[in-house]
Amino acid sequence: MKAKKKVIFLVDMQSFYASVEIASDPTLMGKPVAVVGDPAKRHGITLAANPEAKAAGVKTAMPVWQVRSVCPNVEFVKPHMQKYIDTSIQITHILEQFTDQVEVYSIDEQFLDVTASQSLFGPPLQMAKMIQERIWKEVGVRARIGIGENKIQAKMACDNFAKKNKEGIFELNRQNYRKYTSPLAINQLFGVGSRMKRNFERIGIYTIGDLANRSLEEMKRRWGIMGHVLWLSAQGIDYSPVERNSTEVQKGIGNSITLPRDYYIQEEIETVLLEITEEVCRRARSMHQKGRTVHVSLRGADFDRPTGFHRQTTLPEATNNTMEIYQAVLQLFHRFWDRKPVRSIGINITQLEDDRQVQLSLFADPIKKLRLGQVMDEIRERYGRTAIFRASSLLSAGLLFDRASKIGGHEA
Repeated sequence: MKAKKKVIFLVDMQSFYASVEIASDPTLMGKPVAVVGDPAKRHGITLAANPEAKAAGVKTAMPVWQVRSVCPNVEFVKPHMQKYIDTSIQITHILEQFTDQVEVYSIDEQFLDVTASQSLFGPPLQMAKMIQERIWKEVGVRARIGIGENKIQAKMACDNFAKKNKEGIFELNRQNYRKYTSPLAINQLFGVGSRMKRNFERIGIYTIGDLANRSLEEMKRRWGIMGHVLWLSAQGIDYSPVERNSTEVQKGIGNSITLPRDYYIQEEIETVLLEITEEVCRRARSMHQKGRTVHVSLRGADFDRPTGFHRQTTLPEATNNTMEIYQAVLQLFHRFWDRKPVRSIGINITQLEDDRQVQLSLFADPIKKLRLGQVMDEIRERYGRTAIFRASSLLSAGLLFDRASKIGGHEA
């Protein structure tokens, strides 16, 4: 019996943060709206803009002063992260009424495998319209849906076509994929950033079609597994399944923040690195996880001339002890920081293990260290994040007290 052709949806929420704010405050309907941080503390970067604001020239990551210059009548709204999280969960529940194969890809994007749902809800286009109507009726947010035979086709259909047509729905398949994607600029292929774009252009690859026409062997020789994956993507080939409840399978634990100003001084940056490490390790301990590989990323404020680094190091054994992780963070920082001002910092741990499986050591007492961290976590859980803290957080560079009442760096 011939296997049924897969049908994969990528459901993407239009201008998600802005749309949620408008749904909460109907007086904003029809007005240009931009969701930004706190301008007084230079968190004035645009997180989201609705179609009316975008039509006036407002773009994501645009600073507040520039938004005002291109769209003087814009309505600024501060982000409310808990509201966005709750709305995202509500949308997931709606999607789960169409299929149990739902993969939460980000706060505003979800993959669905609806192959087996067609007998209940009809063909893909009809089902996509039903999903759009349900989300609009129950949440007040517009959804765009890319349809494909796999995840890369669905993602490309959504990002490059569904977001730009009136219906907000577009389908790619093995028959039409090359026809529609070949003329697109190479950076419109999912996974190709500015650096990879430059690499491709150096060897004469300017469009997705150019990449598709090159040999797989050449791409693998030049860029290894990354070249292999991008070549497959240019062909519309993707073997990765929709992973149900994939967010529950924790592959890494991390935290990143945008700083309220440029940080130039090494000691100030180290203070923030310690605070972020503390938060990452607290999360890890709460999940009974410890990590072996430590990732650190620093970025400057100039998006046109990127500065900073993203590096990682692997420890002899996994840990969730704050100071052990922090020492690895400092080693990466001291080795790779380019001395340019820093505006955002991220720290992650991967290669996770269960911390209840403790490896005894002749030279240390891991159980004592783990218990110390847990006691500190219990105090913070009961009395608040500022009930017990490191003295360095009292320095002017410290952000602990400012962030204690926020989610994701923004007001809850």
